[in-house]
Amino acid sequence: MAQLSTRDIAYTVDGTRMLGMLVAPEGAHGLPAVVLFHDAFGLGEDAIAAAHRIARLGFAVFAADVWGDRVTPTDESQIGPLIGGMVGDRPRWLARVAAAHATAAGQPETDGASLVSMGFCFGGSSVLEHLRAGGGSRAVIAIHPGLDLLADGWDEAHPDARVLLCAGAADPMATAEQRDALEAALTGAGIDWEEHLYSGTRHAFTSPKAVRSPMPDVVAYHPRNAMRAWAATETFLLELLAEPAAVPA
Repeated sequence: MAQLSTRDIAYTVDGTRMLGMLVAPEGAHGLPAVVLFHDAFGLGEDAIAAAHRIARLGFAVFAADVWGDRVTPTDESQIGPLIGGMVGDRPRWLARVAAAHATAAGQPETDGASLVSMGFCFGGSSVLEHLRAGGGSRAVIAIHPGLDLLADGWDEAHPDARVLLCAGAADPMATAEQRDALEAALTGAGIDWEEHLYSGTRHAFTSPKAVRSPMPDVVAYHPRNAMRAWAATETFLLELLAEPAAVPA
């Protein structure tokens, strides 16, 4: 197995400095790439570990920074305003997501015409919003996204994208009604999608931090279903590796 190399990449969005990280096999050039979006806790050790895991499959991975300056909040008093600031200013949110894709596409390790968008929790919401608003990703992987954060209107979504959704059946931020609405929207946009739904599973179920959740009826770690979601993700990504890229313009 090839050794992995990492390097920080600074970029700017509307005057805000972002600090992402590129993880790729050593000597990589022009690889299919995953643009990875962190959860509410920012680009910290969990997101970086996920980037390494994906890179070992043969991808270049650009781990994006959405909060800026690689801020890694530690409690709800910090997280709420960060998420609220993005959802309350959707153009700013989408600009940060788009800038991460553009930065990833400009790296020598990546094939800029073969980008996959992936995110956990708020990051999952981010990649679905990017798709909804016309982002040109080859595929989208959303792991326990907050579907309650998505706006309406999928007319701009590219039908050539593929979507993998992994969600908990007991997630109050991705209710059955919200899942049905997303499925209908994706189908209406002509998008090929698949959903993995896990019983008795709540929000953020892949996050080890959720072991200490103060609200286990809302957020809770589920190790078995975390493994299942990773297995589904790896299968999805390996299928993409085996196929020629066909990216929407």
